[in-house]
Amino acid sequence: MRFGLFIPQGWRHDLVGIDPASQWATMSGLASHADAADWESIWVYDHFHTVPVPSEQATHEAWTLMSAFAATTSRVRLGQMCTCMSYRNPAYLAKVAATIDIISGGRVEMGIGAGWYEHEWRAYGYGFPRPGERLARLEEGVEIMRQAWTTGTATLDGAHYQVDGAIVRPLPLQDGGIPIWIAGGGEKVTLRIAAQYANYTNFDGSPEGFTHKSELLAAHCAALGTDFGAITRSANYNTVIGETEAEVADRLDAIEARVTPYLGAPGAEAFMAEYRNGTAQGVGTPAQIVDRLNGMKDRGLGYAIHYFPEAAYDRSGIELFEREVMPALR
Repeated sequence: MRFGLFIPQGWRHDLVGIDPASQWATMSGLASHADAADWESIWVYDHFHTVPVPSEQATHEAWTLMSAFAATTSRVRLGQMCTCMSYRNPAYLAKVAATIDIISGGRVEMGIGAGWYEHEWRAYGYGFPRPGERLARLEEGVEIMRQAWTTGTATLDGAHYQVDGAIVRPLPLQDGGIPIWIAGGGEKVTLRIAAQYANYTNFDGSPEGFTHKSELLAAHCAALGTDFGAITRSANYNTVIGETEAEVADRLDAIEARVTPYLGAPGAEAFMAEYRNGTAQGVGTPAQIVDRLNGMKDRGLGYAIHYFPEAAYDRSGIELFEREVMPALR
């Protein structure tokens, strides 16, 4: 199994209490840690407003961070899970990503999806198109990016995007262009787009959900004549790890205490529900997490991307995961 690490950027209230002037040092330090450790990749989210509610707390922009990480790391691969297609013109985005691929020495991954966070869409003036339109934009945009990265130009007279000989030079350093991750589990459209274009997918990480989405992806591949086995399937896991169950409980309490001043007690309780409800694959002792991820590996999970909500404040959970979970699953 391969492993990626999310770098806190504020979106999930994971930089609260850290002065904005010090936040880049926190993010850069974690990226450097991952670069020196055994993580294959680091990841950020492409969002402008915090969750679970919009607030005035920091949310650092994804592609700006990608460029900064490209210049300050040397080995680890760089991704976003996932970029919202409609937030940037796809030809422009292809150009940005190609430039960052060159800065990084060929380490960019393109995570891409249709987008969902209505509040920030409307706040930034993008409207909020119906799902069908957002998915159509996704498909057109992926086609533009694939053309740009393989031929150096892109032309498409689409319903939503029109480009006419857009030049994207120099090409990315990676042979065949930047790997494309299609994020989302929409059964009729998103998984069909993934079957046609994706090197990687990213969808539901629960045992039942992952199996169901995988079966649908396989069916789309069969219908399109593409190779299901060539697509690496990934999932994201919110991870809180401790040597004992008591330590896990203490860590969860500390996270809840940290976000309560910003979300209020009811909001913090709701925020923590997914960690405390007993179904989170990434919450537990090393043995518990290894057991769950081994089960997912048996179902075809090839890549697990982990988000540690305490990462900006305490790296000991990440270090425990590196010592006891990652070697057991490689």
